[in-house]
Amino acid sequence: MDLSSWFRRSLLRKGEKTKNPDPSEQTLLPRSEEEQQLGVTEELIDHVKSFTLDTFKNFPLPDDEGADNSPTTSSNTQKDLSEWQEKHATLVLSIVKELSHLRYKLCPGYLKEHQFWRIYFLLVKKQVAEYELRAIQLARLKEMAVENEKSTNSIAYEVEMSEAKQGASLALPTP
Repeated sequence: MDLSSWFRRSLLRKGEKTKNPDPSEQTLLPRSEEEQQLGVTEELIDHVKSFTLDTFKNFPLPDDEGADNSPTTSSNTQKDLSEWQEKHATLVLSIVKELSHLRYKLCPGYLKEHQFWRIYFLLVKKQVAEYELRAIQLARLKEMAVENEKSTNSIAYEVEMSEAKQGASLALPTP
C-alpha cells in the first residue's frame, strides 16, 4: 500500500465518521485534544494556508542520500513518515483544504508523495517540533511501562516457582 492511497482511504473513513461543519465555523471552535496532541493549532493552520505551488516547487530539497537507511514496512516499501507524522498529515489534510488541493496538483506530476511530505514537515518544523517530541516521549514512557510490567510479572512467576519447589522438598520424606 503506498502512502497516497493510505491518505485517501484515511480521509474517506474520517469523512464517513463525522460530518464536518462549515469551515468558517470550524475556526471558531476550540481545538480538540487530538488536534492539540498533533500540533494542529491556529498558528499552524494560518501558516499552512500561506503555502503556494511555488513554495513547494522552489523548495531546495537535499539529496536523498539517507533514503536507504529509512525504516521499511513488512511489504518492503519505504516508510517515509512516523506514526505521529501520518496522523498529523491526515488531520491537517482534512482541516486545511488548501493543502489538500496543493498536494493534488503537485503529486505525482511534479513531486513524489514522500518529497511533498518531506518539504511540508521542513516548512512547519518550528510549529510542530515540540508536539512531535512530546509524542515521542509519551511513546517511550508507554514502552517503559509495558517493559516494567513484563519484568514484574516474570519476577512474580519466579518467586511462585521457588516457593513451590521449597514446599515440595519439605513435603518429601527422607529415606
